[in-house]
Amino acid sequence: MRARPYALVLAISALLLAACGGSSDNTTAPNPVQRPPDPLAGAAQEQPAQRDTLTDQVSTFALDVDTASYAYARRLIQDGRLPEPGQVRTEEFVNAFAQDYPQPADNGFAVHADGARTPGGEALIRIGLQTRATDSSARRPANLTFVVDVSGSMNEPGRLDLVRDAMHTLVDQLMPGDQVAIVPFSTTAELLIPMTPVAERSGLHAAIDRLAVDGSTNLEDGLITGYQEASRSFRSVATNRVILLSDGLANTGSTSWQTILDRVAEHAAKQITLLSVGVGRDYGDDLMEQLADNGDGAAIYVSSLEQARKAFVEQLPATLDLRARDAKAQVVFNPGVVETYHLLGYENRALAPEEFRDDSRDGGEIGPGHSVTALYRVRLRTGAAGQLATVTVRWQDPDTRRPAETTHSLDSATLAADLWTATSPRFQIDVLAAAFAEYLRTRQPLPGVTPDDLASRPTRLAATTEDAAVTELADLITRTRALG
Repeated sequence: MRARPYALVLAISALLLAACGGSSDNTTAPNPVQRPPDPLAGAAQEQPAQRDTLTDQVSTFALDVDTASYAYARRLIQDGRLPEPGQVRTEEFVNAFAQDYPQPADNGFAVHADGARTPGGEALIRIGLQTRATDSSARRPANLTFVVDVSGSMNEPGRLDLVRDAMHTLVDQLMPGDQVAIVPFSTTAELLIPMTPVAERSGLHAAIDRLAVDGSTNLEDGLITGYQEASRSFRSVATNRVILLSDGLANTGSTSWQTILDRVAEHAAKQITLLSVGVGRDYGDDLMEQLADNGDGAAIYVSSLEQARKAFVEQLPATLDLRARDAKAQVVFNPGVVETYHLLGYENRALAPEEFRDDSRDGGEIGPGHSVTALYRVRLRTGAAGQLATVTVRWQDPDTRRPAETTHSLDSATLAADLWTATSPRFQIDVLAAAFAEYLRTRQPLPGVTPDDLASRPTRLAATTEDAAVTELADLITRTRALG
């Protein structure tokens, strides 16, 4: 981003505080102090496109629990760099934070909806979806096929060494009935160890120790070989998953996610899900994300041993089951109350309204205890009141593929009068995470969120919630302000 004079920053900040938007002003403060520009205050004034409810009142998207975009942005900012706008996916920033939505009593979804009014006749609306958690000891057995990148680029510290450690730790945490296969790939792929019961831990640990760096990155051959093994050893009573561990920097074979997924489609059709785990300072974010989004899976990114162990030891074993396949959400806005709306994020997950009940159209795979959050910016009609929107979530049973739906409505009377004094801490954290992502992605503010809000409120909320992740968000925003 090109630095702006500090005086102009002050003018923009004043406008944001007064009107949450508007055109820039060339007025300068008297005797301005020469200070470094504040990136968070230099937001562009052009607002994101809004959809008019008179012509387009239905918003439909596939659910997404990916968090790789936030984790990779965190790595870059901590290294003193800003992510490219195309690497920032707002929904993945929001979904990186814990929620407190109530859980359903059954294996479906609980739907939550709330919101807050913001200046200028607008509001921020939050849609929250929650599945029921389960005790990891009660889960079904798992068939895990690890597809491990051992190409030359994985030789950097924090790549293959991190992967080996995480796999060793996970093998020790798996339960009787679980099975593991390992497929390393570089210029070509090989089946290092076929599907093996976890009871044979010594053989699995020995295979992990044999993973060594060599050659180029033929991710296509790695996934094909991995899916072939997962398909060959498929168990209907188990969760069958391919876990891709790579920096995503494919340079041999096909590097197109569409071509790669087409090659494994026959095997993936056997209800084999994909988890892509990204590592490395330089990371092929787009390829790994598209593979996960279009391969019935999820994408995460880890940059430290602590993060990898958390992902493999705490998160993965507890969520090996699925609660829902091809899950989608549809929000229908009432044009009598809502004039325009804009969904923050989910650009890669958008669906046409008619695809909502088309069960051949891919959605998102959601595990036990997962929450999914979507934020909308809406403009309200002056003086209008009543039902604001209806939210419906549709999914398929993981085993029977039988579809199910549940619906929830939001009334304008339930909107909080003020974003910062009348909403829950978790709502405010979601808004700040989205505002931070939108700044990194578009350099544009959210209504009701000033640069000062971004600078100060995460620290206050970290103290209120005692949540280390919110403390980290506050640190990232502080670091971003120093990057001009």
